[in-house]
Amino acid sequence: MIRFLRFSDAGFAESFREISERGETMPAGVLETVQGILTDVRERGDAALCEYTERFDRLKLAAGSLEVSAAEIEEALAAVDSETLATLQLAADRIAAFHAKQKEETWLSDDEPGIQLGQMVTPLDRVGIYVPGGKAAYPSSVLMNAVPAKVAGVGEIIMVVPMPDGVVNPYVLAAAHIAGVDRIFKLGGAQAVAALAYGTETVPKVDKITGPGNIYVATAKRLVFGTVDIDMIAGPSEILVINDGSGNPAHIAADLLSQAEHDELAASLLITTDETFAQQVAEELEAQLEQLSRAAIARQSIDNFGAIILARDLNEAAAFSNQIAPEHLELAVAEPFELLPQIRHAGAVFLGHNTPEAAGDYLAGPNHTLPTGGTARFFSPLGTEDFVKKSSLISFSAEGLNRLGADIVKIAELEGLEAHAKSVSIRLRKD
Repeated sequence: MIRFLRFSDAGFAESFREISERGETMPAGVLETVQGILTDVRERGDAALCEYTERFDRLKLAAGSLEVSAAEIEEALAAVDSETLATLQLAADRIAAFHAKQKEETWLSDDEPGIQLGQMVTPLDRVGIYVPGGKAAYPSSVLMNAVPAKVAGVGEIIMVVPMPDGVVNPYVLAAAHIAGVDRIFKLGGAQAVAALAYGTETVPKVDKITGPGNIYVATAKRLVFGTVDIDMIAGPSEILVINDGSGNPAHIAADLLSQAEHDELAASLLITTDETFAQQVAEELEAQLEQLSRAAIARQSIDNFGAIILARDLNEAAAFSNQIAPEHLELAVAEPFELLPQIRHAGAVFLGHNTPEAAGDYLAGPNHTLPTGGTARFFSPLGTEDFVKKSSLISFSAEGLNRLGADIVKIAELEGLEAHAKSVSIRLRKD
């Protein structure tokens, strides 16, 4: 059964710590294993990739067959019915339309006489997207990572996806085709991250790696950061629902379970001001949980990391939400837009009783790659800005340098950098 807590409980902080810290402990041996894999792939390239793919995915590949062929993609597309293809296309179109609004353009200002200042925005040359392929297949992850990269103008998109036992998920390949992915490799785990970060004989080196994965993937991304850029370190998924006693308890229970079925470490939390409503949600959770195909995973998640918290009022609920900065935040209240100004930290906010978190997961438009584990305090959802870089533009005329040159020289001299100072003073007009 899901646990019940009150903010007023003497042991509330200790009880909640088990939930908040659930993803912080790295199992013994993970770091050493990942470091070894990264080094091995960097040194031996494709040969190491083939060995790890056979060991971990039970898939024997030669170096020449690491990449998904055009024929395999065509076969996958043929296996997907037209209605599903249309749905995936609809999702891609909506994601593209939303992210197009995020695009930043190059700008140049000439507000001052003799000086032009600006910013040049250029897309990355090549990015790698990691798509999980273990406990479930995620065509939505393909779209959420590849479409914004395409909208941003990235030159080449490389996708890696594990295919345990050689099983090809046609929906994942179909989504990749729709999103405009350029090349796909049958790779997963830390070895796939290593291949993208360092490059091998077959897999090209990328500039940035995005996409979620298990603890081995997350650890590998952390270790290669600096060699390449990464989006974020994704931890276990979480949802927080704030409720005022309005709405349907069955709907709230279904929303909580939508996160619980992700994995055993997912956290599903409800804060409500109505104790009767809380009991009704708990009963609905038990009834609905038994109907899920992934009931064992959801059960472990709900029992270990789920909670229903009773709050005195919505102000208390909002304050606690800001404290934990949830990945997904549902404002399942009668007047969600009145509560919204109190929310400062959340990966994505879902407003009202008719906006389940799953809408954002698939085709509302905003990205579902969100900061987890409280990192919404300083991280943002994946977006087009993750696939571009910015260069400063600076142009001085002789007039502009003459006007500001003496002050530049002064600061250089304050720092004791004589050559810096002279590079300006040598250009200044002589009276």
